[in-house]
Amino acid sequence: MAEKATTPDLVELTRRFVEAWNRRDIDAWAGFFAPDAVWEVVALDTSVEGVAAIRSFGEEWLVAFAEYAVQPEEILDLGNGVVFAVVGQHARPTGTTGYVHQREAFVYVWVEGVTVRLTIYPYTDIDEARAAAERLAEERAQADA
Repeated sequence: MAEKATTPDLVELTRRFVEAWNRRDIDAWAGFFAPDAVWEVVALDTSVEGVAAIRSFGEEWLVAFAEYAVQPEEILDLGNGVVFAVVGQHARPTGTTGYVHQREAFVYVWVEGVTVRLTIYPYTDIDEARAAAERLAEERAQADA
């Protein structure tokens, strides 16, 4: 009897995504993106397209920090492939002794176990990010109906 395919646990996938980043395992981290994924950082007005470009951006980002960790405060599967997460980021820039801390919201769109879009909102827009994620989940539900 053939086993039935199961839907991936998107909260667990999101945790593994963050863990790969925290280990600085860029190969594993990049493996969570679809080939044509988009990574958008609202506060930097930056959008990076394609897994190769995302990987390069991630590598450059990590080089700027001697220490860097993302700590999820909340991860919610909103349905239809949309995950909303609030995270704290704690880092020490390379060549310094001081630390920086910030809180952000991440909105993931997962399709078949990979991220096709990740949008990162600054701490000032966490409520906006949550509302956008909820709208996106609803839009995706209607598109699938």
